[in-house]
Amino acid sequence: MAGPSTLALGGFAFEAYGFSYEERSRRLDARWASIPLAGAADARQWTGGTGRTETIRGVLFPAEFGGLASLDGIAALASAGQPVPFVSIGDGNNVFGMVIIEEVEEDIGFVLADGTPMRNGYRIELAHFPGRDFTPASVLTGLAGLF
Repeated sequence: MAGPSTLALGGFAFEAYGFSYEERSRRLDARWASIPLAGAADARQWTGGTGRTETIRGVLFPAEFGGLASLDGIAALASAGQPVPFVSIGDGNNVFGMVIIEEVEEDIGFVLADGTPMRNGYRIELAHFPGRDFTPASVLTGLAGLF
């Protein structure tokens, strides 16, 4: 039972059921240097920024709906250090560009006798990867290290 997909990170789609997410947040840091002036308020000069980051949070119920294999695949992409495309495949079909997976955090609970978690909360931290354009082939490149 998967349901409609709303987001994709590399070759992994976030679905309504199974590998789903609860929230997504975005942060953009823009830096301004303060320049002291004699007899006036400090001037400001834009120095760029540290970039755009995204956070995806969700809860999986692997015993009931699955999704753990996709989370493990995203963790493998993070370990491989491979930039991947990040796109919205729901309303609007937005291409957010290439990202790197900086962190995958899991909170596993209610484990069954065979080791399968009944509940698995997760958080995925992404950072924009400038200088590399999104192409349809980049999805396949992101999956190459997994097989």
